[in-house]
Amino acid sequence: MSVRISICENKKLEDMKRVILWLCLSVVIGAVQAQTGRLDLKLPQGHPRYLTTQEGKKETQELIKKAPWAKDVYERLRQRTDKYVDRGTDWLSSRLLMYWNTHATDVYIKGEYYDHAGGEKAPAPTAVFTGARSHATNYNRPRLEDLKPYQEDARGLYLSNSTLEGNPYEWVSISKTGRMIESINNEIVGIARDAAFLWWLTGEQKYAMAAASVFDVYMTGLYYRNVPVDLNYGHQQTLVGMTSFEVIHEDVINSLVPLYDFLYTYLQKEKPEKMTIYADAFKKCADNIIANGVPHNNWNLLQAHYIMNIALILEDDAKYADSKGRQYYIDYLVNQSSIRQWSLKKLADYGFDAATGIWAECPGYSSVVVGDYASFVSLFDENLGMDLTKEIPVLPKAVEAMPQYLFPNRMVCGFGDTHPSTLRTDIFRYMIQNARTHGKSDEERKFTAMLKLFDPSSSLPVAERGKALVAITSFSAERGERLWQNDDWFRGSMCLLRWRTEEPSFHTLCRVRQYVCLQGLRQNGAWIWALY
Repeated sequence: MSVRISICENKKLEDMKRVILWLCLSVVIGAVQAQTGRLDLKLPQGHPRYLTTQEGKKETQELIKKAPWAKDVYERLRQRTDKYVDRGTDWLSSRLLMYWNTHATDVYIKGEYYDHAGGEKAPAPTAVFTGARSHATNYNRPRLEDLKPYQEDARGLYLSNSTLEGNPYEWVSISKTGRMIESINNEIVGIARDAAFLWWLTGEQKYAMAAASVFDVYMTGLYYRNVPVDLNYGHQQTLVGMTSFEVIHEDVINSLVPLYDFLYTYLQKEKPEKMTIYADAFKKCADNIIANGVPHNNWNLLQAHYIMNIALILEDDAKYADSKGRQYYIDYLVNQSSIRQWSLKKLADYGFDAATGIWAECPGYSSVVVGDYASFVSLFDENLGMDLTKEIPVLPKAVEAMPQYLFPNRMVCGFGDTHPSTLRTDIFRYMIQNARTHGKSDEERKFTAMLKLFDPSSSLPVAERGKALVAITSFSAERGERLWQNDDWFRGSMCLLRWRTEEPSFHTLCRVRQYVCLQGLRQNGAWIWALY
């Protein structure tokens, strides 16, 4: 009888545990869903959607027909890409630095240097890891034309030694090649990105075939390879990425994302069985960036950008078995925090002075952080239909505060890890776009005035600003958009450099200080006022 009672009690106890566990999971899941729901995201379903949309194709084609600068960019982009695509479908992909023979799944490093690769043999070639955390090396990086196809050798890379007379070639351990491997693979993936764009724009199959070959080889190689392991069991283990010694230098993601986005419909048709592998490779990179890095400074924003870029080209959570799609990663960036990846909100609360908008690092890093936050504002506006400044109200003030770092000659004060330079002006463009999108006319006026002051060419048509950058982003960049026109009263007291025999009136100073930092210095008996 006592045995029966014991069995019944144990069964009841197990049932209670299950109920409690179910309730706890329900609370957690509900909280996550509630946080995601609060974002009220408006997510597009088609591809491309990262730099442009399918509707933007006709606009881009018309731009190339009508605008000489756009036609010039297009022709030069095409010539640069054809140089490699015309060599054959697999020419570019065969020059990727991969573990072509060993198919190594595990990579081992010792601190800031590559050590070796091994592990089980993957079903496909895997991506070679870079040589060191630093760029420094005694060896010259070869041109793509000088690389042999499907190159893998236990001795390392065959390179010319820049420190010896005649620059003789020799076999070099990967650990002595700096970040050369990253550089080569990034260049190849970048060319494939451009080819994907040209296929989307023109429909020419040669571009799609070459781009797909590079993308398939590289992404499959990332999918089957693991995160590097530090044999020193040191701090480097908390910083390392899938392709670089620092997660903030996973630069290849910047090319992989638009490549995949432009080529999506082609890949879906030609390689449907690989779409899950591609998505999982992207998510492996994103998850590792979340797991590694530094949460409380500029690193966090650099990490967040990679994660956001990946999120924007993923599908909805419901499309994946692990329920980790774009909503998951976007919500993680905005609302969630972990030991090495803080949310955008938490980082802003920690790093910005609420009263002044100044970021708690030197001007060089502050410029990066404010620029990243401002670009996030633009990303949220264009891709998610959400005003990030409502979630993080300090951002407009932070952008407005950036001129406080300037000397009267409008050069950035170079203290700390900062190079003296001019003020970056893209932050003002982002805020102008945000203000227009959400009907904030006062802010549009303010940031337009600041943009005109620090970049006088901003009001000129693109054709009058010199040659545009040969890049696919040039077609989606600002095309001489209308800036705020009703600022005559403001322009009058906003001279770039005004000579006066006395200080400006208090009334003038009040009007100017609403928008800019004003500093004066005495020179040759006159006041020079730099208004910015």
